[in-house]
Amino acid sequence: MSKYRKGKLKLEHHTLEGFDKYIKPILELDVVDAVIPGRIFRNNKGRGSKGLFLQYETPSGFKLLYKNGTSVQEVFIVCPDKAKFKEEFENIYKD
Repeated sequence: MSKYRKGKLKLEHHTLEGFDKYIKPILELDVVDAVIPGRIFRNNKGRGSKGLFLQYETPSGFKLLYKNGTSVQEVFIVCPDKAKFKEEFENIYKD
């Protein structure tokens, strides 16, 4: 699969089913410069929770995990204002 950019979304890998629904609110945030989906892993723990989860801060932004029940995909966020992104992310994806 060739790499290409679609707005803020830079596709280097395939995305899991349902990814678009969860990532759309993130793409609309002004604080986000880029969203880069990463590797996909099989979820060996069975059917877990679904959604987008903040994992940890990186030098350029954050690493998120998108879970769809049977698989997990890394998602990297590039943002200059990490505190603002974290606040907005938590407002969108409240438990």
